[in-house]
Amino acid sequence: MTKRENPEASDRILTVPNILSFLRLALVPVFLILLVEGEDILALVVLAISGLTDFLDGYLARRLNQVSKLGQLLDPAADRLYILAALLGLGWRDLIPLWLVVVIIARDVMLVVLAAVLARIGHGAFPVNWVGKWATACLFVGLPLLMLAAAFPATAAVTQPVGLVISIVGAALYWWAGGLYIVQTVRATGKRTGQRGPRSDTLEP
Repeated sequence: MTKRENPEASDRILTVPNILSFLRLALVPVFLILLVEGEDILALVVLAISGLTDFLDGYLARRLNQVSKLGQLLDPAADRLYILAALLGLGWRDLIPLWLVVVIIARDVMLVVLAAVLARIGHGAFPVNWVGKWATACLFVGLPLLMLAAAFPATAAVTQPVGLVISIVGAALYWWAGGLYIVQTVRATGKRTGQRGPRSDTLEP
């Protein structure tokens, strides 16, 4: 049995998966407002809807052969925005340590800097590695557990510490993945510099 090849990403914009991704992005401010206002149950519902659309857009992209370059950018962007919104909302309400908020946001700031470096040398963004995927998965479990603790105080004795530990593990994996991106960026920069070759100190005739 041969392994099915991944479909090639197209330049299409208006596809069913991309529309779902846009919907997911549109719900980010709704999620943040609900979380800041203490509407934790509704915020969890919005997060669940986001998770469903995340699954559907990936499934439909493969099923309908509508994998697109835009979709490959929107999906991780939406993940990061939901994590950022959860961090800001929970941090605003003192439901998560400030240092954890700073640590996770600082990693994303570092990625923006790396992206700028790669863009300057004409190199595209690196694909998400498995460490980054596990980090995102941990944060998408840990942060909602903290929200669950706020929504249902009777569960807080369990959900709050478990959610905090999983979130800390996610932050550690986040920086591990960030370290791998730094190594890749340094290598890419070195290769590009090597390709240019040494500059001559003398003028050619």
